[in-house]
Amino acid sequence: MQFTKSICLAAVAALSLSACGDAPGTGGTRDSIRAVGSSTVYPFAKVVAENFARAHPDFRSPLIESTGTGGGIALFCEGVGPNTPDMVNASRRMKQSEFETCQANGVEEIIELQVGLDGIAFASAQGGIMMNLTPEIVYKAIAARPYGEEQTAKTWADVDPSLPDEPILVYGPPSTSGTRDALKELVLEVGCDADPAMEALKESDEDRHAQICTEVRSDGAYVDQGEQDNLIVQKIGNNPKAVGVFGYSYLEENAGKVQGLPMNGVEPTYENISSFQYPGARPLYVYVKKAHLDAIPGLKEFLAEWAESWGQDGPLASIGLVPSPDETMAANTASATGEYTTITGEEL
Repeated sequence: MQFTKSICLAAVAALSLSACGDAPGTGGTRDSIRAVGSSTVYPFAKVVAENFARAHPDFRSPLIESTGTGGGIALFCEGVGPNTPDMVNASRRMKQSEFETCQANGVEEIIELQVGLDGIAFASAQGGIMMNLTPEIVYKAIAARPYGEEQTAKTWADVDPSLPDEPILVYGPPSTSGTRDALKELVLEVGCDADPAMEALKESDEDRHAQICTEVRSDGAYVDQGEQDNLIVQKIGNNPKAVGVFGYSYLEENAGKVQGLPMNGVEPTYENISSFQYPGARPLYVYVKKAHLDAIPGLKEFLAEWAESWGQDGPLASIGLVPSPDETMAANTASATGEYTTITGEEL
């Protein structure tokens, strides 16, 4: 029954696609692949799209949009058909609540691909402020109410006397970004839960715990720079006392302008992220509507292009993507090239 329903959805989407190709104002653009989502995954997706276009001149170039992970998943989950994205790039795993929204809107078969690893890098300008950070230091510096108390830290030295006596100024991702979600989970919550009282609060009042542990200050010490990580690079490049938070790939791409700040004494490097020694290491994902595979020209070939690109010697590694462990990569390659394994939601 489920298989038949998926085939029907694909057929409807294909018919709708053909109909809209000649509609006024469409320019036939919907006969190409459309992907939305993470600004961190965006540069990788663009490279895959460019290579796909060169290898498959009979298909139109994919349209890749940087909307942020949260915003992209919301668009992806609106339904199936030519008016909705085929894929969403995500710098975190899809949430259970998002999966349920997808299901409720008819997006019932979702392929999850882990395309590689990235790290949440803390950085400053070359020759700028240098610190050995910890999750606890970062939390105390940028939390709105650290451990439920008033935020009084003005300088890094106020947080830890061993740090520079310079004003706290952190440029980082917005609340819609998967990088922000990863910052919360991998750094802020870890730093918050260093306090036993906060660890206990998680059991007794999860909502209160989330508010105290993940809400960032709004007094100018943490500055939301939107979905463009390159703008954060530019901001810290122009201010040697500022710290930026973005994906590791942007650190590597701009190595001549910025320097990584160690976390727990571990540098944000390719090797340390691939081994998960660096505390900010995280997987990156692409989600695909299975119902669109036969309806959107080139979509299957585009997934295969991803699989050909994410290896150790592939084009994505050269621009900062850290390949997944061999076993994980093999499973995802199989899913991208014919198995098309879908998630059930239980694993989220």
